[in-house]
Amino acid sequence: MARETGPVTSFPTGTGAAQRRDSRIYLDAATVTPPHPAGREALIAALDEGWADPRRLHAEGRRARLLLDGAREALAAALGTRTEELIFTGSHVEAVHAAVLGTLKARHRTGDRVVLSAVEHSAVLQAAGQGAVPIGVDRLGRVDAEAFTESLRSPGVALACLQSANGEVGTVQPVTEVAAAARAAAVPLLVDLAASAGRQPTPSGWDLLVADPRSWGAPGGLGLLAVGANTRWTSAAPGDDGTERVPGTPSVPAALAAAVSVQAVLADAERSDARLRALTARIRAVAAEIPDTEVVGDPDHRLPHVVTFSCLYVDGEAIVDELDRAGFAVGSGSACTASTLQPSHVLAAMGVLTQGNLRVGLPPGVGEAEVAAFCAALPGAVQRVRAFLEAEG
Repeated sequence: MARETGPVTSFPTGTGAAQRRDSRIYLDAATVTPPHPAGREALIAALDEGWADPRRLHAEGRRARLLLDGAREALAAALGTRTEELIFTGSHVEAVHAAVLGTLKARHRTGDRVVLSAVEHSAVLQAAGQGAVPIGVDRLGRVDAEAFTESLRSPGVALACLQSANGEVGTVQPVTEVAAAARAAAVPLLVDLAASAGRQPTPSGWDLLVADPRSWGAPGGLGLLAVGANTRWTSAAPGDDGTERVPGTPSVPAALAAAVSVQAVLADAERSDARLRALTARIRAVAAEIPDTEVVGDPDHRLPHVVTFSCLYVDGEAIVDELDRAGFAVGSGSACTASTLQPSHVLAAMGVLTQGNLRVGLPPGVGEAEVAAFCAALPGAVQRVRAFLEAEG
């Protein structure tokens, strides 16, 4: 749907993104990016100017409120939503839960079924609970839009959920097509921008949006939820006397840092997109040359910074450890389940290899030298792990 947005509030900005600490190279920025220098400066400044409670009427409170309102206006413009539609939450997961549970509460007479892709963020799957109606994806990770559309016509469907792009394999989803079908079925659509915000334009046709400011280099402790003006939604959590439509008072410094960071990232988005695509293409090519390795995700319609591949005969965590010792920080499996050592539900839904999985996420400021060093180290790391596990040949 078309959105009218006001002018972007002017904030000081910087360039680049820190991804290297001493001799280490951080390449796990698929959905959590290192702090943006401009956002770091804004955070420090806001700690001095915006520390007070924005609900108070004294001068300190009013100053904090002005900073919060300015941040909301800038973030709304960046996401393509109206200022009054944007709600601050404590995290991306909290924003997802508020969106799903709030819609189900408001539309409880319609039903409790939630149509969603099988590769949605785990927070979406958890919030939908037993009402979830997962729609399968192909081997590239793209949801079956025809099956999704058909499920929307079923009775009892209160909500549809579809990510703009998958943060684990980078595949872009057919949001525009699904949005048209949801509108025809009179089912509100929640679009998750966790992996794409700041990197790609917000797709049209949404009724609710969620985003994670950490994906563009903002500090943690903040989530974003936008509820369209004509969307039936009510908070499913007990209320308080906060400034938001969800419990709690948002962090003014975190909100300001998020606003400054996203403005700086968007200002460099076009140049960064082309550069990162060239670098990820190089990594994909090197990974594809490693014996018994499968590069997954759409090679063309994808996020510019994500590369995922799986290596037979090895454990993903073992390769992560080997690369970590060599100075490279990468991920394995799903960002939501890697710590539990459970197979990625995304890779399993795609029907691709789940073992020996590595995910590389390039920060905006990564250099060609860092990527070249990783490409040089990767084949040897896989070979050493296979040799240790006696899996060579």
